[in-house]
Amino acid sequence: MGHGTPDNMNWAGRLQNLLLLVHLRQIVCGSVHFTVPEEQEPGTLAGSFSEYFPPPYQLLTQEYLWMDKNTGNIYTTEQKMDREALCPEETKAEECIILLNAVVGPSGDLIQFPVIIEDINDNAPHFENSEIHLRVSEDVTVGTSLLLDDQAMDQDAGRNGELQYHLENFDDVFSLKIEEPFIMLIVKTGLDREARDQYQILLVATDCGTHPLSATATLIVTVTDVNDNCPSFSSDSPRSVTIPGDARKNMLVAQVSATDPDSGLNAAIVYSLSPKVSERAKKLFSLDSLTGYIRLTQDLQSDTAEELLLKVLASGHHCPPADTQVTVSVLPKANQELTIKIGFIAEQQNQTMVLPENQPPTVLAVLELEGDNSFKGSSLSIEGEVPFTLSLQNGKYLLSTSKPLDYEIKREHHISVVAQGRSAEGSVIVPSRSVIRVLVADVNDNAPHFFQSHYQLEVEENNQPGISLLQVSASDADSGYNGRVTYRLSKHTSTIFNIDPLTGQLSVSASLDREQQGVHKLTVFARDSGSPPLESLATVSICVLDQNDNAPVFLTPHFIFFIHENVPPFAPVGKFGVADPDKGENGNIELNVVNSSGPFVVDNTQRILRTTTNLDREKEDRYELYLLASDHGHPTALTSTARVTIFVEDVNDNQPKVILPSSNSSCLTVSPATMAGTMVTKIYAIDEDSGLNSEITYTHVAPEPMQNSSPFQVDSRSGNITLGQQLLMKDLGMHHLFVVVRDEGKPTPLYSTVWVNLLVNESMEPCHLDKAPTWTGTRDLVQSPSKASICEIENPSSAQLTLLVGLGMMLASLFLLVLSAILYLKKRRSQNKRRHVEENEIALRLKDKYHSDD
Repeated sequence: MGHGTPDNMNWAGRLQNLLLLVHLRQIVCGSVHFTVPEEQEPGTLAGSFSEYFPPPYQLLTQEYLWMDKNTGNIYTTEQKMDREALCPEETKAEECIILLNAVVGPSGDLIQFPVIIEDINDNAPHFENSEIHLRVSEDVTVGTSLLLDDQAMDQDAGRNGELQYHLENFDDVFSLKIEEPFIMLIVKTGLDREARDQYQILLVATDCGTHPLSATATLIVTVTDVNDNCPSFSSDSPRSVTIPGDARKNMLVAQVSATDPDSGLNAAIVYSLSPKVSERAKKLFSLDSLTGYIRLTQDLQSDTAEELLLKVLASGHHCPPADTQVTVSVLPKANQELTIKIGFIAEQQNQTMVLPENQPPTVLAVLELEGDNSFKGSSLSIEGEVPFTLSLQNGKYLLSTSKPLDYEIKREHHISVVAQGRSAEGSVIVPSRSVIRVLVADVNDNAPHFFQSHYQLEVEENNQPGISLLQVSASDADSGYNGRVTYRLSKHTSTIFNIDPLTGQLSVSASLDREQQGVHKLTVFARDSGSPPLESLATVSICVLDQNDNAPVFLTPHFIFFIHENVPPFAPVGKFGVADPDKGENGNIELNVVNSSGPFVVDNTQRILRTTTNLDREKEDRYELYLLASDHGHPTALTSTARVTIFVEDVNDNQPKVILPSSNSSCLTVSPATMAGTMVTKIYAIDEDSGLNSEITYTHVAPEPMQNSSPFQVDSRSGNITLGQQLLMKDLGMHHLFVVVRDEGKPTPLYSTVWVNLLVNESMEPCHLDKAPTWTGTRDLVQSPSKASICEIENPSSAQLTLLVGLGMMLASLFLLVLSAILYLKKRRSQNKRRHVEENEIALRLKDKYHSDD
């Protein structure tokens, strides 16, 4: 069959698969593996392949690790390894392993090797709930164990994930007992809910890492009640009361009160009268079983005094009743009256006086008692707590204010004046009452009061002009004009803010821009209409919320970077300047390379452009790409682009390549009649580098005894080989010129070598060598340029002339300018007559072959 038939293609495929299987070597578990602690800093050495395989090396995936292709060392990248994120389903007893592939060795073997990610103590324990609630009865037995269901969790493994527990602030009432996998709280002392009904204890979980981390939860133990207390009457429960003989039905006589330290139903108390209470007492009084109120069941019409004894019982659940006694004294009803005569000093109308507030104590009226002269022990008094007093002077009473009156506290007072006394026979006089009304007149003594001294609100930027923001409100305790409030803004407030003087509604007349001002602070004044007016203030803070209204902005639309070729992968190329004035996610910028397949990627953490592979200037010396900056705003992300130009600068990584002669075995016949100075052949070489790295010089190298024996000369710049002198009989035969072709790269020049074989013969027939000549010189003539020198045969018109000019300049610095110029010209003319070849030493590196790489 011909080429390309299906059978041939099938065999080719099988052969390819066979070769792939030969090169694919899966490393068995344990033969090559590396262990790396998690969360290591970038550039941390994780291991080396140099112990197992020869170079070169290439790691196929470089997300978490990268490999030096020459040394085989493996380092961590900027992307830190988080064991808990990479192996979330692994148990703490298992190892976290990731499998990576690499190409190693000269033959490009593909291997797979495991990387074990070691745990570090980077996770603190945590409780699911910050509070753990327990309920325990106060009669619990000492030593009782209470199981804690809420335990702490730790994502770390090994000792880093093992937890220990202890208590803090536990008052030695509780202790902790650990019986894996349970945690129990032990009651160490007896509990009494009435003494303390709740305990708050800190439960601390600490891991066993080298630098232990801990977490706390509040353990709230609530002590529940049992019925272990009975009711008892309080000391302030009344023991005796007095009521008039003409008291009315439902009059409150007294209230008894008992307490039970228990809670809930255990503290319920029921009041009742003892069966031993007299029938008259049962007929006159009733007792509320829940409140303990004792009231009259009927009107009294008693002309004589009497005492009634009430025994009250307080009963609780499963408790014997507690008891107390209340003695009720009934006074005989009065049958005579006293009258009160009032003489007003202040202006009044129908016994109503008007008094401005804030006045100092003032006399309002003079009061006198009128009645039978047989009255004795009569007196006037004021009922209740009021800011007024009665003072007796010359048998008359002066009614005065006891302190300044306050309209805002109470606008109207009723003064109840009571006259009491007994007749000569000892009978009780019916009390006489007179009520005086005092109205308090308002004065402007209160400034407006804001319900809030500071208002805060949030408003999204780009709002509609004229929207309402909030309403401030102030009140004034005064009345009328004194309490009428109006609002205004500080005169330093921006004119875009307005406030309604009557309602306090605050609005903004323009759109707000967070990028110009994120917070506005206003001062609002509230002023009443009194004379003189009073004023107070409140502050308003307006936080302007961000909207994604700004696209990212580059510092320049066109970035230009320079980078040397052959830099390692992930080398920095340049840093981008980009900003987004928005806030939060709206200003969080992500950079990406677009419209380019170039070997570049953006490091967003540092905003640096990095290489992904090695650069070769000889293949590509310039890259053009575009950078897309995108924020994370909602609802729509905003973007902008910038142009990036990257110039790859040359390094001396290419040695000169000899084109002519085509091989070290080629030969050229030269006639003995050739004239001196004739160019007989040429060496032509190229260097793919640029600049000085591509500047080529040619040097004829020969051992010491043969340095001046060749009649041929090599021009160091052009590579032209000329006949330096007329050929003689001794020159007949083969001449092997060993020429070093080197560039002028820094810091170390690179070179190639070639043999130029010239046959001086009368016959001009073509000649050819069966094999290339062999270098027989010493090692020091063929070394690196930095270590030894090589003799160069140069054209006097180039290198020799340069040397003479340099010597002339050195001499010129020692002599006068005119004399040095004359000496320089003489020396130049004398040197041009010399035709001897001078050689300069140039360092070359020893190579295994001395011919063109062709």
